[in-house]
Amino acid sequence: MKNKRLFIDIHAIQTLPPSNINRDDTGSPKSAQYGGVRRARVSSQSWKKVIRDYFKENSEASNLGVRTLNIVSYVAEKIQKIDPSIGEDDAMNKAEKAINDSFVRINADKKANALFFFGDRQAEKLAQAAIDGSNKKEIQSILKNNLSIDIALFGRMVAREKKDDPSYLNVEASCQVAHSISTHAVNQEFDYFTAIDELTGQQANAGASHIDTTEFNSSTLYRYANIAIHDLKDQLGDKEATIKTVALFIEAFTKSLPTGKVKSFANQTLPQLVLVSLREDRPVNLVSAYEEPVKSKEGYVEKSIGKLFEEYAKVEKFVDKPIYTAFVSTEQFDQENKEILEKDSLRDLLADIEGKLAENLEDGE
Repeated sequence: MKNKRLFIDIHAIQTLPPSNINRDDTGSPKSAQYGGVRRARVSSQSWKKVIRDYFKENSEASNLGVRTLNIVSYVAEKIQKIDPSIGEDDAMNKAEKAINDSFVRINADKKANALFFFGDRQAEKLAQAAIDGSNKKEIQSILKNNLSIDIALFGRMVAREKKDDPSYLNVEASCQVAHSISTHAVNQEFDYFTAIDELTGQQANAGASHIDTTEFNSSTLYRYANIAIHDLKDQLGDKEATIKTVALFIEAFTKSLPTGKVKSFANQTLPQLVLVSLREDRPVNLVSAYEEPVKSKEGYVEKSIGKLFEEYAKVEKFVDKPIYTAFVSTEQFDQENKEILEKDSLRDLLADIEGKLAENLEDGE
């Protein structure tokens, strides 16, 4: 039986001081044109990477994945850990055979032809299968199932040759993460800096030994992500694991931050607002609130939050009423919709979300 459709929307308003957390190929802060003006932008890939890093620091490592070309040596290490009597060369050969049987393409250097997203539990089970001499069908089943939470959330796509059919290796992402953009127009700025040779710097007319510039901007970002919770539960096969994964994702989404040039700018901020909705019909991105850019000489946060709640009310003309909506904010403001609950802390919000998911997510696989 298929689970009933459940989606969770996570919205955040987060202000950043001078910073360059996500650079393009020229070293400039990424940007985008939206609503007729240039916006600061942080790519979804950048934020997904630090969310995965947050998982590694705050979750079971055994339920997480790793992206690597070195899948043969990774599985070979697992083989030797299970059975230390197996030599290194034999372990590499067993691992290579098992991986080839899964249709993951291996080159002459015993590396994957492309980065492969691999769960730790999958690697352990594949190592045991290699030792046991399991057949191709059993090996393929291992990589189809036993998904780590980050593979289930962010998906996995495997390029293949026409003669192969490893469609079971592909995992549809249950989570979508938007590119974050500023709620207002931004101007790129440059920090001109110099450095002196400290052994010669005291000499007359020593001058600068190094001159350079760093590009940066300041912004108030609108951030958005959603999870198709019914799909996530199908992938993980466990109601409790699904609930804990959703809560962990919201926590990671809130607390993580891309680290580009963070040592130069120390831009260690947290969101000023996190708004979460649980829906049955479809996810809703509220970026349209900022198609007309916020204009202000007294800060952007308060107006950005106000426009977000206004847009939330507008989209109710098109979508079903959510099961639950709540927010946490550092700001004081009037919020007229009494069905939107204000929580005192992120901890309280997560506890509420876990309770609502326990009520609305069906038991069983």
